[in-house]
Amino acid sequence: MSTIRLTMAQALVKYLAAQYIELDGEEVPLFAGTFAIFGHGNVAGLGEALYHAQEQLPTYRAHNEQTMAHAAIAYAKAKGRRQMMAVTSSIGPGAANMVTAAALAHTNRLPLLLLPGDTFATRDPDPVLQQLEHFNDPTITVNDCFRPVSRYFDRIMRPEQLLTSLPQAIATLLDPEHCGPATLSLPQDVQTFSYDYPARFFARRVHRIRRPVPEAVELDEALAALRGARQPLIIAGGGVHYADACQTLDRFARDHGIPVAETQAGKGALPDAHPLSVGAIGVTGSAAANRLAEQADVILAVGTRLQDFTTGSRALFERDDLTLVALNVGRFDSAKHHALPLTCDAREGLEGLTAALGDWHANDAWREQAGSLKREWDEVVTRVTADHGLPLPTDAQVIGAVNRQAGEDGTVVCAAGGLPGELHKLWQPAGPGSYHVEYGFSCMGYEIAGGLGVKMARPEREVFVMVGDGSYLMHNSELATSVMLGHKLIVVVLDNRGFGCINRLQHATGGAGFNNLLEDCRTVPEGAPKTDFAAHARALGCQAESVSGIAALKAALVRARQASSTYVIALDTDPLPSTAEGGAWWDVAVPEVSEREEVNTAYRGYVEAKARQHR
Repeated sequence: MSTIRLTMAQALVKYLAAQYIELDGEEVPLFAGTFAIFGHGNVAGLGEALYHAQEQLPTYRAHNEQTMAHAAIAYAKAKGRRQMMAVTSSIGPGAANMVTAAALAHTNRLPLLLLPGDTFATRDPDPVLQQLEHFNDPTITVNDCFRPVSRYFDRIMRPEQLLTSLPQAIATLLDPEHCGPATLSLPQDVQTFSYDYPARFFARRVHRIRRPVPEAVELDEALAALRGARQPLIIAGGGVHYADACQTLDRFARDHGIPVAETQAGKGALPDAHPLSVGAIGVTGSAAANRLAEQADVILAVGTRLQDFTTGSRALFERDDLTLVALNVGRFDSAKHHALPLTCDAREGLEGLTAALGDWHANDAWREQAGSLKREWDEVVTRVTADHGLPLPTDAQVIGAVNRQAGEDGTVVCAAGGLPGELHKLWQPAGPGSYHVEYGFSCMGYEIAGGLGVKMARPEREVFVMVGDGSYLMHNSELATSVMLGHKLIVVVLDNRGFGCINRLQHATGGAGFNNLLEDCRTVPEGAPKTDFAAHARALGCQAESVSGIAALKAALVRARQASSTYVIALDTDPLPSTAEGGAWWDVAVPEVSEREEVNTAYRGYVEAKARQHR
């Protein structure tokens, strides 16, 4: 047997570089590169290996471990889970910084290969710098924090363990059902140990994504439900994008006259102007989609995990005789909410359904009602996103300005706070690839790093990052990375002087304004400082300006489009308003007793709303 003597780190890198995937008829590298911040836990071993593989597996230096992992996640999402990146950090705090990103990837079912350094397997120099010692279990390190937030976890204690562990990690990353982060914990000494690896281990391998087909009995039950429906509704989730099923959904909806609502992850599966699109659904949904959801007798949920924002905390789908059909590649998701499961790939499932349905068509009156409700909602969107000349514009008005400038080639990126809710309601997507909002984990600090990942994946698109001042102050360092790598972003910073979204929720549950807006926080007598976001962005190498009002924002967006490098626009916004139209109830627990009458009033309303909740 032919062998190659390599260190464990060299073998790992050589194996990753040999992995390819079939994408649009071409064979392309599965791993587009590695984000790395080196430290004593990975610089000597993995760093040396990556140095020699720069042509096959480029290495990108970032400024923060969490955000470089966010960028890698966004890259994989923008690539439809068909290409991805590896991320490596040093031991200790560098590794711990990536745990949040791992949780985000796990929640959103997105592939991410994590390669954190670890302590010495031999334990010869213990305790080493940055080692977390457990007095009763010396096998536990910081990296054990990755276990609950990884779909696959292994600690490589011997170089030959790569032979079995690496293929399993790759299989997890590419599995349509179990997709999520794979973590290989790499003790720093083992990275440097050598082994005679079989040469065939490094042979070029071309992967293809599995497409599970519907099981006959489940397909028949779903067909029976649809054939008996008079008022059916489709909910499109992220799985429609990942299965490359957007065109299939388009044909299915047109052939059978079924309105389509979209989750946060599914938004953009159909363009907003599609005749059967009724917009967002759920807590941050359009009035059109939510009205139809309340009346639907059959709901076909495609590629969605049906979380609480989609279902209105299980209170939106009101009909007792409703039949829910959950078409999902994952059994865990297709079995939720007492649904009829249709466990299969989204494209395969829709094609199977449409082939068997033939010329079956939904009720004409239902389809006409959907069109009428959507036209009414479009009028709401036009009204609330228009420029009213306010000195402090609302989030909705800023969204309208950015949406109109984004055009056909724009992608909006956002994550946490009030902006994702307003975007879900109000953004009018041009189609697949135009909307990228991380709302499964709703992680503050994802926005700028996520924008970088999207731009790396889709350099032909103009990427518009919308971020609040709170998220910007949490994580902004990858602005410098975007400039360094030449990946232009247009970043709009909405400064409402605090955490405006949670401030609104605090008031909605009867609470007093406290510790969210800066004016309600403990500060020095002069108050919290006013951050000059444009000056800060310029200090990171960006072009930047501060503007006031929507008219000035529109002009700045034109300048930003014409710029050749990352351009940041900051403006002050009103922290209080949000779009009252649309939406649905969200279960946020309210104290049963309080000294504040406002809380007691909110609790009575909470009990009344909770009575509508289905179990």
